[in-house]
Amino acid sequence: MIHSLTTRQRRAHRRTLRATLRQRAAANRLVSSVRRRPRSLATVAIAAGVDKATATGTANGLRSVAKRLGVTPAQTARTRRTVNGGRAHHTHNVSRYTLGQVRTLIRSYRPRKPEYVAAVDRIARLCTAA
Repeated sequence: MIHSLTTRQRRAHRRTLRATLRQRAAANRLVSSVRRRPRSLATVAIAAGVDKATATGTANGLRSVAKRLGVTPAQTARTRRTVNGGRAHHTHNVSRYTLGQVRTLIRSYRPRKPEYVAAVDRIARLCTAA
């Protein structure tokens, strides 16, 4: 005999489906915004599907490669980061690079850590798919 779901179970199931859909839509929006305009190196890595800790390390490596090659960012911006529980803020300079510039940096970047190698591979796939 087939047991049907209760109203509460159906509601919970729909809630998880909506959450999955929201996450997928947010990821797609991030990827499309990276393709449209210059973004920070960490944002490009996160859009490629790299976790946050690995993305920051990879971005630091790519930033040093940019310095070595003399690649200047396409855009520089100032963002406000919250501190002390969200009340106070510090302004922070952010360098934003186009996907073409990121592609140039990736060609010269040779990471040693295996997770950074995998991250660079994912970023390269994002850059070539554009």
